[in-house]
Amino acid sequence: MKIALFGAGRIGKVHAATISANPRAELASVVDPHHPSAERLAAQYQVPVMSEAEALADPGIDAVLIASSTDQHARQIVAAANAGKAIFCEKPIDLDLARVRGVVSHLEANPVPFMIGFNRRFDPNFVALKAQINAGAIGQVELVTLLSRDPGLPSIDYIRRSGGLFRDMMIHDFDMARFLVGEEFSEVTALGSVLIDPQVGEAGDIDSAGVMLKTASGKLVSITNSRRATYGYDQRIEVQGSRGMLQAENLRESTVILSNAAGVRLEKPLHFFLERYAQAYVKEVEAFVGLVLEGDRSPRSTLPSALPSAQDGLKALELAEMAAASLSQKRTADRSAKPSREAL
Repeated sequence: MKIALFGAGRIGKVHAATISANPRAELASVVDPHHPSAERLAAQYQVPVMSEAEALADPGIDAVLIASSTDQHARQIVAAANAGKAIFCEKPIDLDLARVRGVVSHLEANPVPFMIGFNRRFDPNFVALKAQINAGAIGQVELVTLLSRDPGLPSIDYIRRSGGLFRDMMIHDFDMARFLVGEEFSEVTALGSVLIDPQVGEAGDIDSAGVMLKTASGKLVSITNSRRATYGYDQRIEVQGSRGMLQAENLRESTVILSNAAGVRLEKPLHFFLERYAQAYVKEVEAFVGLVLEGDRSPRSTLPSALPSAQDGLKALELAEMAAASLSQKRTADRSAKPSREAL
């Protein structure tokens, strides 16, 4: 299966490596308007640099992996679907809800294999936790706690372009909440603050947030996000059910524990998402290859029961919009309310 990579930046480099390492996939070309970046990455894997039009017109290319800047995703998805190519797209489809709905409708009218890059669904630890939920190990899910804390702020320029913490960072947690609970959320209550750097507020965003989600059946999910965790990349899940509890802890730099008279010392969590979710990136590309070559899903793997679809991308963004509305309007947002696009 031959894949054209759209985007030669940080995440594009990750996907170039995962495609090349997959025995059933081949990196066919690199597409990026920043030619030096495209040429460096293409030379590393000894593949040609192509324009977007050339890649989409090439009958030898089976699929595109979109890892370009966010503002290009929606347009490139539509163009790839029109060309009949299978599509993997990094999140988000777009930052504008109406545009995402338009892309989803276009994919429904022009169906091709499609996956959105919610990589956390493919983390082996989270997959194992989900399998235990499905097996009934803790009975009915009642309360879920998701903690996501970055090791430090991105640049203020990035924050200005990101769409805000809910749409950029917490959107992964919104997807995980839906994935773990298996129900849609009818109510969203959000709180947010600027606790780390006043420049974040000046840029129209927040750097710390807490959100509570509620399903129609009463299940509750608590999400906390922070742009600063001095000890590393903090990624934890706790799921309480009617018969017990499941937890997924941080991955650490090593499993060595030092115990002495001064106390007990563990290594810090892995530094950031590239290290923490390295296996997840491999497995999501494996799942995409299986989707294209074998149909709905690969029967060989222990991947999530449902691959993240365009609808999943839309639903997660809807929750982000509801959180934005809740914060700006200082009230609980519900499905009957019109989402706000107000910048935070």
